[in-house]
Amino acid sequence: MSVPALHVVHDTGAIDLAVAEDAARTFLTALGVNLDSEHLQATPGRMARAYAELFTPRSFDLTTFPNEEGYDELVLARRIPLRSVCEHHLLPFVGVAHVGYLPGDRILGLSKLARIVEHFSRRPQVQERLTKQIADWLTEHLEPKGVGVVIEAEHTCMTLRGVQAAGTTTVTSTLLGTLREDARSRQEFFSLTGIAP
Repeated sequence: MSVPALHVVHDTGAIDLAVAEDAARTFLTALGVNLDSEHLQATPGRMARAYAELFTPRSFDLTTFPNEEGYDELVLARRIPLRSVCEHHLLPFVGVAHVGYLPGDRILGLSKLARIVEHFSRRPQVQERLTKQIADWLTEHLEPKGVGVVIEAEHTCMTLRGVQAAGTTTVTSTLLGTLREDARSRQEFFSLTGIAP
């Protein structure tokens, strides 16, 4: 039996670039930035477009396929590039996500693991929530036997301001199903991601 692909779209609401550009101009001026320079005149527009891009994930089709061979070992995509924006300071955080699952009746097109990471990271976020959202979403839509997500990221709100702890990486993980309940499966997942449990 064929299962139709789920078309995944993130509703960002109505983006109004003209209003965002005016707000960026006001914001920069309030911070004492002189926008009269030829180099800075177009900055409010560029700033508005940059944040609109950061907050807008691409739509995609979640394609799954029957697990006809009964594959029951870990499927893991390592080092998926990740970029998001800290919701507390609206400064970027960048890193990688390791996303794995133990298949049930269906397997996932591999590129979709990266698409799901992008889907949830393209909005103001906290890393802890992002990690759990990816794992919960895969569990709901794929119904695997287990899911594991590890995110390693550098937060510029921590490295460029405040404590200025350059080079600091934050690691978060969410394990569900067999990857949480079975010690050997959990160990295999962490070993393959390169993260010591």
